Amino acid sequence: MSPSDTPASASPLMGAEQIEAMIPHRSPMRLLDEVVEMTETTLHARKTFSEDEFFVQGHFPGYPLVPGVIQCECCLQAGAILLREHTPEVGEFVPVATRMDSVKFKNMVRPGDTVDIHVTLKERLANAFFLTGKMLLNGKTTTRLEFACSITSPKGDAS
Repeated sequence: MSPSDTPASASPLMGAEQIEAMIPHRSPMRLLDEVVEMTETTLHARKTFSEDEFFVQGHFPGYPLVPGVIQCECCLQAGAILLREHTPEVGEFVPVATRMDSVKFKNMVRPGDTVDIHVTLKERLANAFFLTGKMLLNGKTTTRLEFACSITSPKGDAS
């Protein structure tokens, strides 16, 4: 069985509480429900979108859709969890998106859909990380992107 064929009933590697221990996102902006599988360079997560999500309210009334930017953010958050293994302690430094390239939206995602999110770390140069992400619905790609993150202090620099 391949990682993308992991049954939805399989016990997750991480639930919401463990995800929140890994990244600074909280409800309503934590966009991952569970991490199913993780290696040193890959991560597979899931998200079920509800009709109560703030971002579908008013986004195509009568035919609500999950906005593409939210689909990208799901991949970015999955990437942040993956990069956690390559960075200092949570709270000291956080990964922030610095670039998204080759973003493609192939199929619509609607409230009620459960998506599989896959990210792969392709390269690291100092504190810059280059990743690919894709979101699948029923085995079909909905979103693909390449993105980069850098590691920074959440306390920032006052200058």
